[in-house]
Amino acid sequence: MRESRTSRERTVPRLARLAAGLALTASALLCATGSGSAARDPLPADIPDYQAALAAVKSPAVLDAVCRFLGVPLPEGGAPAPLEVPDEAEPCAGLPAFKLKDPLPVNEITPGFVSGQVKPTAAEAVKLTHLVSSLDVAVNNRQATVMLAPSEGGGWHLAAVRDGDGDAVHAGKAELGSLVFSEPQIRAWYQLKLLTVTPLNEQARQGLDGRASMTLADYQKLVQERYADKLGGSDYDNKGFSSGYATASRVAEHDTSSAPLVLGGSGAALVLAGGAFLLHRRRRTTG
Repeated sequence: MRESRTSRERTVPRLARLAAGLALTASALLCATGSGSAARDPLPADIPDYQAALAAVKSPAVLDAVCRFLGVPLPEGGAPAPLEVPDEAEPCAGLPAFKLKDPLPVNEITPGFVSGQVKPTAAEAVKLTHLVSSLDVAVNNRQATVMLAPSEGGGWHLAAVRDGDGDAVHAGKAELGSLVFSEPQIRAWYQLKLLTVTPLNEQARQGLDGRASMTLADYQKLVQERYADKLGGSDYDNKGFSSGYATASRVAEHDTSSAPLVLGGSGAALVLAGGAFLLHRRRRTTG
């Protein structure tokens, strides 16, 4: 009897150690799985008022705006003048079913970083300017991206619908421990990990003068050379040589309603002018 009790006493600690080991293994696997998921998808915590952003991309008004955009064929080579988009009662009728993906954050370089007034740190170099959401499926062989701008007092509103899904694709490349940001003036996308900047597209590779990577401090010197004399309010801007240095957030500051507005950059965008939806192409210049 004594031997049996001793055997049980030895077995219980072994079982306890085994259970603890399995628990630690499961925890490690769960953490690895969680890290992998976070590496693929930007965390919703990075987006203020995330539930409001989700509600916006699922709202009938935004879906109708996308359908109006998709309902007008894009002219080859661009249109010489804005094209009026018909104001149909049921703009989604006749189009294949689609949904908008969960919104993703878009970070852009800040004017302070460009001017050299702030140090080259992640917190000072880039900031969240708007959100993007693309279609879950192509509609009639076309993709589209919705841009959401922050509303005064909180929340998000529709700012534009753009052709293609490039912005959403690049914004979705954010990984755990890194930050994806845009240099919108040249349509360049970069990844910032610690203090190292690496290009994510061809425009970014050209933006780094062909280098595979560089420090954030060196990158700041490059954008200073490109834009420091072209910031909003500069002589270059005031003389009307270009739109000056403007982020998407600066454009959105001029509109606090839910109406779509012009978004600079190449490509087609859905806008609202004089109460009518218009489709036009615009290219931002930097020099």
